[in-house]
Amino acid sequence: MSRTVAEVVGEVLVRSGVDAVFGVVGSGNFAVTNAMVAGGARYVAARHEGGAATMADAYARMSARVAALSVHQGCGLTNALTGITEAAKSRTPLVVVTAEATSRRSNFFVDQTALASAVGAMSMRVDTAEDAAAVAAAAVVTARDHRRVVVLNLPLDVQQLPADAGEPVPVVPSVAVPPEHLDRLADALSAARRPVFVAGRGARGSRAALEALADRCGALLATSAVAKGLFRGSPWDLDVSGGFATPLAAELITGADLVVGWGCALNMWTMRHGRLIADDAVVVQVDDDPGAIGAQRPVDLGVVGDVRSVAETVLGLVGEQAPGYRTDEVRAALTTRGRWRDEPFDDGGGAGLVDPRALTIALDDLLPAERLVAVDSGNFMGYPSMFLDVPDEFGFCFTQAFQSVGLGLATAIGAAVARPGRLPVAALGDGGALMGASELETVVRLGLPMVVVVYDDAAYGAEVHHFGPDGHPLDTVRFPETDFAAIARGHGFAAVTVRSVADLDGVRQWLAGPRTAPLLVDAKVTREQPSWWLEEAFRGH
Repeated sequence: MSRTVAEVVGEVLVRSGVDAVFGVVGSGNFAVTNAMVAGGARYVAARHEGGAATMADAYARMSARVAALSVHQGCGLTNALTGITEAAKSRTPLVVVTAEATSRRSNFFVDQTALASAVGAMSMRVDTAEDAAAVAAAAVVTARDHRRVVVLNLPLDVQQLPADAGEPVPVVPSVAVPPEHLDRLADALSAARRPVFVAGRGARGSRAALEALADRCGALLATSAVAKGLFRGSPWDLDVSGGFATPLAAELITGADLVVGWGCALNMWTMRHGRLIADDAVVVQVDDDPGAIGAQRPVDLGVVGDVRSVAETVLGLVGEQAPGYRTDEVRAALTTRGRWRDEPFDDGGGAGLVDPRALTIALDDLLPAERLVAVDSGNFMGYPSMFLDVPDEFGFCFTQAFQSVGLGLATAIGAAVARPGRLPVAALGDGGALMGASELETVVRLGLPMVVVVYDDAAYGAEVHHFGPDGHPLDTVRFPETDFAAIARGHGFAAVTVRSVADLDGVRQWLAGPRTAPLLVDAKVTREQPSWWLEEAFRGH
């Protein structure tokens, strides 16, 4: 019995490396989705295509595999566009499998190729039965090897044609790094007296190689936000560079005479619009994408290559060095001021509202160390990002390249599917919680033992604190208080309302219990504290 184009495409996508697909199934993507499941992929049904897109994005980030998103033609794709845009800006390896109405008379017709291009994704189309297998395989290879979002269009009038699965597409070998670039990097490391490594998402899985090289040249270790946790446990770990950096980390990075970005864009967030790099510091960028070198800021040296292999090779070129930045004074400072919770603050809680700093520190103490934190966007976002520790670089999922509010819950779901052995923690603001509330049912249906923390300030807090000081009316960005605990219980969650740290006893009881239902923490947080880290974001508007 011959197979159809839709069936062949689904089979080849799985055979080429896709093991999980997220989506909302309609008539146009029904057959291809079933074919992927039949081929061995796990299918996760979302309640909205926007949530499905972000789940797939987070899964790919946390699993280091190509993920798939499956959507209906036209409206299914447009519903998913915000999540697709976030993934495209983040260079997530993702294949968007979408049906396509090619007749302009169809209610479902939109220019899907133009939509993909508009948000930074790459478009491919299965035009004939003969090229179905090759195009599907090429979509996965392109997503994987070039870290691109590929929108794979399956025209409705082609899907039912008979087709053959063909042969697997061979893997293309990587290109060798020019030896002179490695020598120049080794020379820069040998000459530096205060080197700092800043590792990004492209450095995941390269901790041992980077630490060995840092030990050799006396470098301090920092990460971008998306790689938070990469150097957890090292005595020389500065944690996150940029808007979430501790005062001590910012001071030490600014004092560096050499900054090496490893798989890191060195963008305005990671470098605080360039203010974290001294004017006379040497800046080096190592990335496997030639287009990334110097794209965000000028660099003195760009090395195109895989982070791990470059670090391992350069280690053999650098002789034994002086202590570099690793002095007794720096070690002592990191011991006493290396974490945000080490910084004193005046607790502003009271009158039925909890200080978000005190809340998050208490949660950090309560929650198991083996956790996976996902953070939505908003005024609150720095508190979980700065005060919740994570065990490693796969313990923090940060979908913030597009700065869209509402992606946090779906991010936590996709990450949890990728890393099932950890407690998923979704940190949301009240605005993002309501935007993504449809996926609360998905959490319950999947049986995820998730903790959802809603930092409820009854407002779009970023706008309140940005425009309020200038006397603007704020009625458009303030709202009545929402009973998130009741909403969560309606979806099958356990829930506690927190107005002081003492109210967290319900969290302690849930952690001690069977955890048969996920938990939502409805935290009514103080509303007068502006988020200085979002002042950085507004600079980029």
